[in-house]
Amino acid sequence: MRGPSLFPSSIPPGPLYFKMCGIAGAVWTNPQRAVSREVLVRMTKVLAHRGPDDDGYHESDYRLRAPYEPQPGVALGHRRLAVIDVEGGQQPMSNEDATVWVVFNGEIYNFAALRHRLEGSGHRFRTRCDTETIVHLYEDEGVECFTHLNGMFAIAIWDAGRRQLVLARDRLGQKPLVYRHDAGRILFASQLKSLLEVPDVPREIDPSSLDEYLTYQYVPYPNTIFRGIRKLPPGHFAVYRHDQLHVEAYWQPDLSQETALRENEYVERLRDVLTAAVHARLVSDVPVGAFLSGGVDSSLVAALMRQAEGQSLKTFSIGFPVPEYDESRYARRVAEHLQADHTELQVTPDAVAILPRLIEFFDEPFADSSAVPTWYVSELARRHVTVALTGDGGDELFAGYPRYAAVRLGQRVDGLPRPLRAVLATRLWQWLPASERQKSLLRRWKRFTAALRLPPSRRYLEWIAIYNEARRADLYSDDFLGQLPDSDPAGFVTRAWGRAAGRDPLTAASLTDLVTYLPCDLMTKVDIASMAHGLECRQPLLDHRVVELAASMPVRWKYRWGRGKRILRRAFGELLPKEIWRRRKMGFGVPLDHWFRNELVEMTNDVLLGPRFRDRCFFRLETVQQLVAEHQQGAFDHSCRLWALLVCELWQRRWVDG
Repeated sequence: MRGPSLFPSSIPPGPLYFKMCGIAGAVWTNPQRAVSREVLVRMTKVLAHRGPDDDGYHESDYRLRAPYEPQPGVALGHRRLAVIDVEGGQQPMSNEDATVWVVFNGEIYNFAALRHRLEGSGHRFRTRCDTETIVHLYEDEGVECFTHLNGMFAIAIWDAGRRQLVLARDRLGQKPLVYRHDAGRILFASQLKSLLEVPDVPREIDPSSLDEYLTYQYVPYPNTIFRGIRKLPPGHFAVYRHDQLHVEAYWQPDLSQETALRENEYVERLRDVLTAAVHARLVSDVPVGAFLSGGVDSSLVAALMRQAEGQSLKTFSIGFPVPEYDESRYARRVAEHLQADHTELQVTPDAVAILPRLIEFFDEPFADSSAVPTWYVSELARRHVTVALTGDGGDELFAGYPRYAAVRLGQRVDGLPRPLRAVLATRLWQWLPASERQKSLLRRWKRFTAALRLPPSRRYLEWIAIYNEARRADLYSDDFLGQLPDSDPAGFVTRAWGRAAGRDPLTAASLTDLVTYLPCDLMTKVDIASMAHGLECRQPLLDHRVVELAASMPVRWKYRWGRGKRILRRAFGELLPKEIWRRRKMGFGVPLDHWFRNELVEMTNDVLLGPRFRDRCFFRLETVQQLVAEHQQGAFDHSCRLWALLVCELWQRRWVDG
């Protein structure tokens, strides 16, 4: 529901124009590297799932203008999902004299306030959409404009006067943006598949990116799986001018500083900023709902929506027939408490059928199996609403992951006398027997103690890695090992950990997740799975004001006695049933271990033990055979490792082999 305080009276009445979409384009200073209209259309068309309702293009040929600098060639493409089907939001969009052009994916939640300011400085608006706000704000502020935007976005701006292309990505990486810079040209797009439509773009796997993928289950920014194609990091902009590319951060939260406030002051500030963030994300003239898992974060967002709307709230959840993966009863309890119009779907995922669909839309190897339930809940929600709010970010900001208990325990162990630490870390623990379930208490204890000899950042990586350093060394063939550069995949985590220097290890771990795991894994998963169904997801907890406040909090206000999110309960405890606050976190996952011993057995044997996989020469066949055998025989749960290999091979067959 729109409120008058959010929209200044200078905006005339009528529908608001927001865009969920895909963007693509190119700028070239060498006419031999020109992108034709046919190629531009193909680049844009493959993003049609992101914007099935409309397309738009802007093109300008390379021109020599003696005695002036040559005018680069430009091609901009846009696919639009019309939240409101009107002409006023058509992209690419320009300023009055067509010297500044914008293509944009996302939403600017504070665009009304920005528009009011811009009108006061003399700008005249032709539409009511947030895109035009970006155009005029860039005219006034240049690249500083991004610091004023509150939203999720991937933006490309062609500035004909300065002969420069400007790319920008939102602070938390909610919207994707990839690019390729070669001599004489830059290409950009929302997804990799768009760049692959350009005929001279090679599909060459980057060995170091494959190494990173098998470490993290995703390829971290700024790399992509393909050599020569990069991701623009969250909170960064890039300027392409005179065939030179400059990339710079416009926002990086200070992770090293705590603010000395009393708990009550934090409670009041958190109430204010999170409530405002939810209100801002309710602005829409199309149906809005919420994902509801039954966990604290999604339940809290739904409760704040109900409080703001004062009317019926639509919520969506999915359930699984395997009890340890099914949270539907908690979601129903929250929905009843909030008097929500709740829709639940019991799902029995067909692993063999859904994998090719995931590979098609996730056009880079991505091995987080929670993409499966995210896919199903997005499909369900889109039948009823166009926009859904989610609880993403709560675990990173308020120390909610169960693995943080290991970090806290490791901190306690580090304070013990050295001889006792040596006993705990000894390899003798590794000889103790364990159950077939890797998540058994003893197996987790063995993994914990094995990493105690490492410094905290490397220890944390050892716990979260799909394939740790030792397992990757055993997995890779001699030929592939010879292709790897000296760079260490661990650098992605250790650099982020270093930004939290001086903070306690639990805070360092959670803030490391905030700038690594969250944008690269969670935001990728939600963006791709939701956009595949034409659904827009909004994350109030990732409002940068909420993030900055949470990052400054001392750990004692977030985590105590093995439980996180203490400050959320203090601030919003009355909004949810007590059992929701008390329940242990349950991961949003699927029964991979069961799949690899049942319905995925045939596919696993055919794909991972077959000739096409072997002929790539990346991995030692005997190591893969051992992983498969140990899992299928119940000796060890290798399901996450096997899923990563299976996804990687199927991805290559679709996106590399052709």
